[in-house]
Amino acid sequence: MTQEAESKTETSSLARTIGWVSVAAGMVALGFYVGRQLRSRYNFNRRTPYDFYAHAGDQGRAASHQTEYGVGV
Repeated sequence: MTQEAESKTETSSLARTIGWVSVAAGMVALGFYVGRQLRSRYNFNRRTPYDFYAHAGDQGRAASHQTEYGVGV
């Protein structure tokens, strides 16, 4: 084989390896995204009555603390 043919073979092998690594990284990222979506839907569908009221009024209490601070209340 000539040096030019060896260089082309080496270059195509490197490009093929980079391509496969890119495809694998993309599939891992897609798997993480799909897994996160499925988990959030699973958790959302399995809420308990406590979850509906767990943070009820948090904003209202935080705002009232700010207005009541230093007013002598």
